[in-house]
Amino acid sequence: MHSGSVSRLSFLFYWLLLLAAGAGVIGCKKKNPHAEDTVVFKPQPIAPEDTIKYPNALITTLNRKNRWVDSVFRRMSLDERITQLMMVEVFSNQGPEHEADVELLIRRYKIGGLIFFQGGPVRQAMMTNRLQAASKIPLWIGMDAESGIGMRMDSAMQYPLPMLLGAINNDSLIYRMGAEMAYEFKRMGMHVNFAPVVDVNNNANNPVISYRAFGENKDDVSSKSLAQMLGMQDNGIIATAKHFPGHGDTDVDSHYDLPVIPYGRNRLDSLELHPFRHLIQSGVGGIMVGHIHLPKLDSTANLPASLSKPIVTGILRNELRYSGLIFTDAMVMKGVTKYFKPGEAEVMALEAGNDVLERLVSVPKALEAIKAAIRSGRLSQKEIDRRCKKVLAAKYWLGLHHYQPIKTDSLYQDLNASHAHETLRRLAEGSLTLLQNKRKTIPLENKKRRTIASLAVGATKSTFFQRKIKDELTVQEYFLPRRTTKKDREKLRKALLKHDLLLISIYGPSIRPSNSLGLTPEERDLVNELVRKKRSVVILFDNAYTLNRFQDMHEASALLVGYQQLPAVQAAAAKLVVGKLEPQGKLPVTVNEHFRYGDGL
Repeated sequence: MHSGSVSRLSFLFYWLLLLAAGAGVIGCKKKNPHAEDTVVFKPQPIAPEDTIKYPNALITTLNRKNRWVDSVFRRMSLDERITQLMMVEVFSNQGPEHEADVELLIRRYKIGGLIFFQGGPVRQAMMTNRLQAASKIPLWIGMDAESGIGMRMDSAMQYPLPMLLGAINNDSLIYRMGAEMAYEFKRMGMHVNFAPVVDVNNNANNPVISYRAFGENKDDVSSKSLAQMLGMQDNGIIATAKHFPGHGDTDVDSHYDLPVIPYGRNRLDSLELHPFRHLIQSGVGGIMVGHIHLPKLDSTANLPASLSKPIVTGILRNELRYSGLIFTDAMVMKGVTKYFKPGEAEVMALEAGNDVLERLVSVPKALEAIKAAIRSGRLSQKEIDRRCKKVLAAKYWLGLHHYQPIKTDSLYQDLNASHAHETLRRLAEGSLTLLQNKRKTIPLENKKRRTIASLAVGATKSTFFQRKIKDELTVQEYFLPRRTTKKDREKLRKALLKHDLLLISIYGPSIRPSNSLGLTPEERDLVNELVRKKRSVVILFDNAYTLNRFQDMHEASALLVGYQQLPAVQAAAAKLVVGKLEPQGKLPVTVNEHFRYGDGL
């Protein structure tokens, strides 16, 4: 089938999904005996005036003649055409000196864009307005917001990460989340989300992708990442699929070293490249190339894919016929800087075929090195000009030819709208995965002469889940913090073994999922003993792979996976435990021989 046909079918498929997703998605309501009345979702797209409503509209815009682009380009110096390809990192929580440094880069070097990291909405909005005012050409602004802007800033919505989304059986909810993200990006004056992650995570020991992937099944990853991508791009935000050609099967974090992927084209074609092909056919605006070494594709020593012409130009540009924007992963990461100096690395990235250099170590060094490469013939001025026009065309599609400052009035309220909370609730409730329920242990109810202990593992005070459970059940609360003493563990053990049933909730060390939970062997041994000896209901609010930290977890009477400790997930779990919610999720990854991909009651 022709790729254009696939694109239109994908687009129509997701709109049909959205219309039929049950009630509450667009103007419908459906009574649920286990849920409160739903809030009607009213999408608020702010689409660019020139966007044609079909999936490849953005790709078309990037590669056609444009009078605004030509008029801006003619007024640019040769240096400015190079720096238009650069995006630098910026923080709204590092004070006036940091902001002054960024403003100097904008005024002196005329850089093309910014990538915001930690900070707060109002501070970032005000900072954006000041930095935009300092720029000759409107800046395009990105954020690495795989789970929404709340992943980077306070006082904003944080949606679930991909592993949780991978458990959901309704992709229209993921489309809806993408649309919410787009609204929040636009409200914050941002334009490019470095998401979705389309890596297929088939390595349980992966330290950098893991819960950031939708799962281990290439078709699930394709459909769910497509839903998120369309939700964003249908509403005027550029989505960026990452990390090409696939970062899912490695046990090294490219932030700290260069991972090596030993596979060749047969394996990549059958697995890793599958989601990228799917999104390319459906018009994804950006693709980010990872800092991973694939010696069977390019044998140059220690060369990351991001600097490899056979991979970026040969495979992505020529073989896959991708004509959208190609971004490097962050140029400050050790996967690049360990082996290549600032300046030379950026020249190699452009030689390889990337359009945009992201998070540079040094703008001045990169600019000088690129100019020297043009003079020597390593780089073509014609190619630089073509990529510069492509970036300007993206800015046109984003509406930056009619730039308006961000209005800070009601910003907090707009970023925490009721329809966003409703989306989050639906995602949380749809993801809960019940892996075991022996002898119909749950739903739980109060029974005479039965005592229930509610143990929070990894917590020091009452958790959101425990507080919600106390609204429904009579329980006694206990805590197993990290780094407990032997004496405290023994005292806790004796108290818990006196109860008839244990309700054990497990938490990682932070709001983000973890890879190990951070519990000591002795603390894990205590949990294993409790699961073996007592009737127990276990709820994991963390990365599903961390079930491997408990060798006896398969002996639990009931086991529920919530994937993250977001309050919405904890609230949903409490409802499910007492029978006010039906489990719907399926495990998106294989954890071990007991808990495999697709499991879920």
